[in-house]
Parts: sequence; C-alpha cells; structure tokens
Amino acid sequence: MSFKIAIIGAGSVGFTKKLFTDLLCVPEFRDIEVALTDISQHNLDMIRAILDKIVEANGFPVTVTAHTDRRRALEGAKYIISCVRVGGLEAYADDIRIPLKYGIDQCVGDTICAGGILYGQRNIPVILDFCKDIREVAAPGAKFLNYANPMAMNTWAAIEYGKVDTVGLCHGVQHGAEQIAEILGAKSPAELDYICSGINHQTWFIDLRLNGRKIGKEELVTAFEAHPVFSQQEKLRIDVLKRFGVYSTESNGHLSEYLPWYRKRPEEIARWIDMSDWIHGETGGYLRHSTETRNWFETEFPQFLASADKPIDPAKRSNEHASHILEALETGRVYRGHFNVKNNGVISNLPADAIIESPGFVDRFGINMVSGITLPEACAATCMASINVQRMSVHAAVTGDIDLLKLAVLHDPLVGAVATPEEVWQMVDEMVVAQARWLPQYADAVPAAKERLAKSSVKTRDWAGAARRNVRSIEELRAEKSALKKAV
Repeated sequence: MSFKIAIIGAGSVGFTKKLFTDLLCVPEFRDIEVALTDISQHNLDMIRAILDKIVEANGFPVTVTAHTDRRRALEGAKYIISCVRVGGLEAYADDIRIPLKYGIDQCVGDTICAGGILYGQRNIPVILDFCKDIREVAAPGAKFLNYANPMAMNTWAAIEYGKVDTVGLCHGVQHGAEQIAEILGAKSPAELDYICSGINHQTWFIDLRLNGRKIGKEELVTAFEAHPVFSQQEKLRIDVLKRFGVYSTESNGHLSEYLPWYRKRPEEIARWIDMSDWIHGETGGYLRHSTETRNWFETEFPQFLASADKPIDPAKRSNEHASHILEALETGRVYRGHFNVKNNGVISNLPADAIIESPGFVDRFGINMVSGITLPEACAATCMASINVQRMSVHAAVTGDIDLLKLAVLHDPLVGAVATPEEVWQMVDEMVVAQARWLPQYADAVPAAKERLAKSSVKTRDWAGAARRNVRSIEELRAEKSALKKAV
C-alpha cells in the first residue's frame, strides 16, 4: 500500500517516533510516505534524523519528508495526525502560574480547569487553520486524528467548525485497564474485557469482566486497597470508586482537578495526592515533567539517535490507537478501541453535541461506535459539568467573546469551588493579556483587559502551590537514573 500520512507537531520527538514505529509494524505500510511538519526547524531536524535512521536500519522503502511549510506536508495526505502544543512550555507555565495567584492549584491543567480552558483558546484557532488546509490541499475525504489536548475541545472545534472528518485519540483507557488487570492478578491485560465510556479523561469502567467473570465494585475496591503501590498513588481515584461505584480512567492527579471536592483547600490536597511521581497530583507536575523531559532530550540526543539503529519489533508495537485505526481502515482487519467523537445518541444520557469517549470498532467502512450506552447517574452528572464548560469554551474560542470565556471559567468545577466571580474575571483578564500573542481572536479585547487590570482591587497571592517540586537539573536526572539502574 502506498499513501501519505502527515504528522503536525512532529517536533514532539518521542511521541512522533512511537507513532512512526507503530505504523511500520503493519506489513502493508512499509511503502508509505510520512510527511513531518512543525514550526521548529531544530525539532524537525532531530526527528527527521531519527526516523531516517530507523528506515535505513530496517531497509523499508518508506519515504520521510520534513517541512516547516504545513501545507506542503498536507498536500495529498490521506491521514493527518496532530500532536501540537500551541504556545509551548512558555504559555503552559502561565496556565499554571497565574491561576495559582487566585488559589487554583492544578496538577496538569490541559483539559479543563483554568489552564485547560486557556490552552483550548490557544489551540482552537490553530486547529481550524489545520482544518482549512486539510479541506483545501489534503486528499479528498482525508481523516484527521487529533492527539492534542484539550482533547474534547479540539475535536469539538474540528468537527463543528472545521468541517473535517475527525476522531480524537487518547491512551487513558488503556492505562486504566492495565492497572485493573494488574490488581486482579491477570497474567495479561488481554484477559480483561471492559466497557469504558464517558468523556475524555472522565471515562468510566462501567462493565468489567476478567476471563468472562463479572467484576463488581467491592472486589475492585478490595483489590486496589490491597495493592502496595496503587493504594498510595491512587487514593483519590479509589475514593471516587467507593462513592460512584465505578473506576475512572484518569490518573489521580488529572482526576483531582476535574472535580470540585479534592483540591479546593490547600490543606486537603496532601490527603489525596502522592508525590512519588508527577501524575499522582503534584502541583504543576506535568509542567515540571515536560520541562525536565525537554531538557533531557536536548542533552542526550546523540544517544537517542544512536539507539534508533535497531530492527523494528512488531511485538513491541504500542497500544496507541493511530496505527491500529489506519490498519483497520486500509486492510479491513477489525480493531476495537475507545474513540473521541460527537455523541449523537451513542451515550443516552449525555448531550448529542458533546464529544464523548466510548467503545467503537474500525474496519474498511470506518469507525463504528457502540450505541445505547447509559452512564451511571453520578458519572453522567460529573461529565455534564465538564461538557457545559467545554461547549462555552469552544464557542468563546471561535468567536473571541471574552465574556463567554469568563463564564466558561466561572463554571469550571474546581475554579468555582475556589474562586469568587471577581477573582475569575480578573484571572481571565490576566491570562488573556499574558498570552495575547497566541490568542488572535481576543486582540480587540486585550486593551480593555489591560485597563481593568490596572484599576483592579482584587487581591492575589504569591504562591507556589500546595505540593510543588523544583525542576531537576540534567545532572540530578542522570544521578537518579543511575541509582535506579543500580537498584535493579
């Protein structure tokens, strides 16, 4: 088979390498063209060097091209994969720093909450630019696979306003299933069959079966509390499991910032998080992790390049959905996964226009969702709170309506549990002013926001958060890595 795949944001070097090697695990895909595009020539040069070495080492007739001109990369592409972060780490730092001044302590801040909403405001205009290019220069009927957060908002905008065939992809469901398989003593995750449904990062394991045997709430709670690691790292998720009766896919840290109950007071945060790794609830944890990872990769690039000179092992193909979806669409081999699409009645008790994450099957005829799913009422209620925020956020991002943006932030569950309306109004003004260069739709609103900030009497505080760790140096990372090797 010979067709073209374009990867936007290919400068996300590690993730692009994973997607690429996954694709080459499909025997029929060894004659494809992969076009990389990114705004950073430096990053493109790094990933191009790695992928060229993989192709050379394996002797495949794959064509790899790299372009800072996005439209050139998209010309004739049948599939387009996006993994962009608009504003990079600089804007992301503001997503964490500014809300902290108003008492809003986020672990990740890339889905909803104050940081996730502003991230969406930066991404959506760019996503719509991608869609315009796809309509104009990509292959007719091209499919857009979005990996970028905020997943639901980006996918919502691409479908409703971009008018492109779009599916959102995430790996949270797979990771949650791996945890459950481990605590239940499964020899392989394949022994666990499940139905997981909801919205991205708030999906729920509403049916679990281990080798055909149904697993109930009490057995699941007992198994998690008995696990020596997860009982400490996933305290909040276990508490939600006890109260809701079903387990959430999302990590302890992520889930904590989507709900109004666990991070509303600084003294409460320590009860529910674990500091052994960023993903379990650390303040600004993913920002720290992303900064360290970026610094590490830049320094250690020669080693990463050297390690690319190895044969591809199909047995090590990852569980990221992209390659499996393309394989199913192109070969007809059926793939079952969990996909982000417009609801349109798939989940009976969520709105038709919402972007849901739910089970589906892929074959030559496309992505076919399993319909007729009804969420437990508490799960649906929690999802609804986020859906309402997402809807307002998308519409604000498209129209540049700063008042609607403020209302979206005000209705966010954690923001509403912590901040007053006056604080929210000022916080949004401050974030829009700080990130103005990435928010073209708010250009007309920025001067008035600056004036309001100059006159404001709302007090803020200089606060690093309830559970902050410093960014580690390359030397510290090397020492920790060395110590781990010795311990093993």
